Amino acid sequence: MSERLYGSAAGIAFRKRVATGKIVQFVGVYDVFSALVAAQRFDSVFLSGFGFAASQYGLPDIGYANWHDTQDYATRVRTVLPETHILVDIDDGYGEEPIVANTVKNLEACGVSAVQFEDQKRPRRCGHFQGKQILSADQYLLKLKAALGVRASLFVIARTDATDIKDGIRRAVRYAEAGADGVMVEAIHSLDSVAELVKAVGKPVMVNQLHGGKSPNWTVQQLEDAGVSIVMYSTPCLFAAQYGMERYLDSLEKDRVLSDRETVTMDDCTEILFQPLTHVNTN
Repeated sequence: MSERLYGSAAGIAFRKRVATGKIVQFVGVYDVFSALVAAQRFDSVFLSGFGFAASQYGLPDIGYANWHDTQDYATRVRTVLPETHILVDIDDGYGEEPIVANTVKNLEACGVSAVQFEDQKRPRRCGHFQGKQILSADQYLLKLKAALGVRASLFVIARTDATDIKDGIRRAVRYAEAGADGVMVEAIHSLDSVAELVKAVGKPVMVNQLHGGKSPNWTVQQLEDAGVSIVMYSTPCLFAAQYGMERYLDSLEKDRVLSDRETVTMDDCTEILFQPLTHVNTN
């Protein structure tokens, strides 16, 4: 990409990307640095709620995030990645209809490409945790319509956390009919169900892939064959960072010296950190 994605231009560009028919791979990141790393390899990043709660608060994904912190986070990522598609997880919209509308309006203003939010009751939680409680479809539709009513071109993905697949598909159909640009049934268990969802809604379908989550790990080809338009990988950067840090610190604890193995150098790191400055006019 070469177009800088600010304001409503981001949603317009993302709609064109989805319309190409080539599956969009959103790589889940947990902070601005991990977003920089992911954008070296992929054209789309996902600001994961799980990753944000872990990295910014040191807490599990059970409802601690708020609209203001999320907006600040998204703005920082957009500033350093002006040409990357950005999908933001806004949980349940952080409250009732006015808060949902405010969140969506502000995120579009800072140049987010798309948002996704779910139909859970509070206290909401990660879609792959136990104990989720679901709003009625009518209650969620009030929040969805509030979001759709304030956006200009932002791509809005309606997510249902219904645990029964038949109910999930019914809800997804209603959300699509209400105007959602895309839909997702969280923690979906089979490709047959994915294909059934795609056939039923007539809108782009997104699937979430979470290592150790309730959905199997499918290949991009399998998802494309099932008709999926968007796949988001929620936590690869967070989980890989935890793994890498634990292994490296185990080595430091044991050997009592910095290892040259399984790490990068200062130059490797600063090379990435200087890249956003190429977008700054220093004249």
